[in-house]
Amino acid sequence: MRRWARRAEPVVDAALVPYRFIGRRLAAAMPKGLYARALIIIITPIVILQSVVAFVFMERHWQTVTQRLSAATVRDIAAIVELIDTYPADPNFTQIIRIAQDRLGLTISVIPNETLPPAAPKPFFSLLDNALSLEIGRQINKPFWIDTVGRSNLVEIRIQLGDKVLRVLARRSQTYASNSEIFIFWMVGTSLVLLTIAIAFLRNQIRPIQQLADAAEDFGMGRETTEFNPRGAREVRRASAAFMEMRHRIERQMEQRTTMLAGVSHDLRTVLTRFRLQLALLKETPDVRAMRRDVDDMQRMLEGYLAFARDDADEPTAATNIGALLAEVADNARRVGHDVSQDFRGDPIVSIRPNDFKRCLSNLVMNACRHGEHIELHGVHTDGWLIIHVDDDGQGIDETEREAVFRPFYRLDEARNLDDSGTGLGLPIARDIARFHGGDVTLSDAPGGGLRATVRIPA
Repeated sequence: MRRWARRAEPVVDAALVPYRFIGRRLAAAMPKGLYARALIIIITPIVILQSVVAFVFMERHWQTVTQRLSAATVRDIAAIVELIDTYPADPNFTQIIRIAQDRLGLTISVIPNETLPPAAPKPFFSLLDNALSLEIGRQINKPFWIDTVGRSNLVEIRIQLGDKVLRVLARRSQTYASNSEIFIFWMVGTSLVLLTIAIAFLRNQIRPIQQLADAAEDFGMGRETTEFNPRGAREVRRASAAFMEMRHRIERQMEQRTTMLAGVSHDLRTVLTRFRLQLALLKETPDVRAMRRDVDDMQRMLEGYLAFARDDADEPTAATNIGALLAEVADNARRVGHDVSQDFRGDPIVSIRPNDFKRCLSNLVMNACRHGEHIELHGVHTDGWLIIHVDDDGQGIDETEREAVFRPFYRLDEARNLDDSGTGLGLPIARDIARFHGGDVTLSDAPGGGLRATVRIPA
């Protein structure tokens, strides 16, 4: 069995290829939103059920009733034809016309020296036309002409009787199951009402989920979410309450960390200030100058460590002109002697934390300036994303090391990811800021050689 199963496996896989292809196409065509998918789940069964009911009704009830009504009407017309052929003594057929009108509900007339009009085109879909034609041919078997669409409430039938024509006007209800359309109308109408109610209720149930997703996204990007309140079904309220509790715990933790860092910063800066004062009282010697440089290095490293751990979480988001921000970062690099060019395309106004984002770009630009002669800043705002490229013409970084340089304190042989403080935190801080905005920082090869750092955040 296992041997047969192994042999049959390629055949089964080949047979399933079309189904898998169709499945992938359907998955690609299906909407991705929860609201749209829920609508499909509600609407599809109703449409299928109505289609099946309408088909069965049309095939069984409507067609059967129409055929029987048409057969009964044609039987009456056949009886009139026999009366006309049997009793031709009355030249005006007055009694036959009266009997047809009073007893059969048919309006007839006999037109002498008349022929049938030319055949009219048949309607594309008409049970009545087909049923009447079939019954007239079977019961009367004479040349005939019918008009089932010329008048709204009457059906006209003409039959050739030698040199004269029998003209019959019958009510449509005598030959056609007209109440079937009313049934379909009520079925479709009630379904539309039910769908409207279901869509309204579904929208109210989906909206809290969308608000929860928006609140989580805003919180992840550092935006204010004070207007969010738990709503909707019990499960959605539980998820919303869990999110709010998680947000409060994270905010308390960040507040405690900020307080602790402020205390540590104050204590360490006090010690460094004491060192500076003691060095200022000493005579200027090579040893004192070396110690002063060490104190300066300690000050820079302390500021770098605190900045990496603090992440300036209290800064609010604001609408910022990214073009002006890029120009400011480029000007700062030019002041210290670097060759930097910048350009920006798209809407320059983006909601970000401006000081944090400026620091992210400054770290990337200064990192590029240490290893390249010319730096290029390219920014674009399109399709809901803000993308900024920082290109240099240096030696670049091997692909195997491009993720490792984002680890704190990680250093290459060329010290590529050292920031101004010499702590190896420039790239990690830049990536943390970008990820706090909901994006990321990646490294790749620059088009002109060297390294490209790409900042990509939703905007």
